[in-house]
Amino acid sequence: MAVNFPSIDPASLHPVPGVTLGWAEANLRKPNRKDVLVIAVDDGATVSGVFTMNRFCAAPVTVCREHLALARDGAAPIRALLVNTGNANAGTGELGLAHARDSCAELARLLRIDAQQVLPFSTGVILEPLPIERLKAGLPQAVAQLAPAHWYEAAQAIMTTDTLPKAASRQLDIDGHTVTLTGISKGAGMIKPNMATMLGFVATDAAITQPVLDALVKDVADQSFNCITVDGDTSTNDSFIVVASARSTLPTITSTQSAAYRALRDALMQLAQTLAQLIVRDGEGATKFMTVRVEAGRSVDECRQVAYAIGHSPLVKTAFYASDPNLGRILAAIGYAGIADLDVNRIELYLDDVLVAKAGGRHPDYREEDGQRVMKQSEITIRVCLARGDAQATLWTCDLSHDYVSINADYRS
Repeated sequence: MAVNFPSIDPASLHPVPGVTLGWAEANLRKPNRKDVLVIAVDDGATVSGVFTMNRFCAAPVTVCREHLALARDGAAPIRALLVNTGNANAGTGELGLAHARDSCAELARLLRIDAQQVLPFSTGVILEPLPIERLKAGLPQAVAQLAPAHWYEAAQAIMTTDTLPKAASRQLDIDGHTVTLTGISKGAGMIKPNMATMLGFVATDAAITQPVLDALVKDVADQSFNCITVDGDTSTNDSFIVVASARSTLPTITSTQSAAYRALRDALMQLAQTLAQLIVRDGEGATKFMTVRVEAGRSVDECRQVAYAIGHSPLVKTAFYASDPNLGRILAAIGYAGIADLDVNRIELYLDDVLVAKAGGRHPDYREEDGQRVMKQSEITIRVCLARGDAQATLWTCDLSHDYVSINADYRS
């Protein structure tokens, strides 16, 4: 059950000049579903990405990092992305690496490019060999369907336990030039920074130099996909990729200090946050969407530390599922977040506009029925004031329900 998930009109997803998308039904795990996606990129584009921090990263993540390093050196600019669902190709050792490279080689043959110009991505079950022959057999169908307007179908093709496809699009005017951004994401469980367990692909027709794009991707990821959590598990396959096709008439962005960069950054940030929040809204078994905002900390990292402690707590999340204002669980999470010199007597805790706790304990005017009223809502804000400085951080999470257990207990069945 997705929480206030917006209706996505495929016609609202703007094609990005220089980018085409095609899919196939390769029967990698389940029949009659899109499970292979190819994104082709015209020559002259720049591509950058950030990946999971899980040391047990999947084979395609390793290959992506290798191929992006070659692209940054100018040896083999990225021309295509290949995504499969149903199998993560993680925990598969040398065979998994060979399969990831073989899939790149086969797509490269069909597109008449070099294998190093392909970035591979996988998502699905860990510790099982990738059905490479079925994947390769599906590639001609995906290539045959390449077209600029297939963003909605592309979002469908990367789903695993997602209940709905996730996509968003923006157009803006920068100095009289129209710039387009469109993206897709997937994810519903095994969600925790860094990165959240997800795949995210965004394309823009702006021209951006490689160093600037590298900085932009990291900045945007840190304030979007790295600010969501469903269950506290960091996946083996997380990847966030931005393609800049350089087909807009806007002059090339060469500096992070320019007005054009700031305008594009703001638009990309809004788009990425939308895609990230759609993952939380579609969290496995989720019934509530929760914003955790920590204010007045000494640093952003400190604020995030507290926010993650709250957002990851199964006790907090199950209480919100039940609409049970057992709010001492939030105070406990703040207390074990790891800030050694935290003065709990200065902390204020709010649920939406309801002041719950201050001065080290329950606020005298707080009433249980007020807490329960807020907790029955489908969208809730938890706000914590640390009274230690000027920094703040926000993350998005969801509750933890019976359905979450059922979905993950039966995931391989």
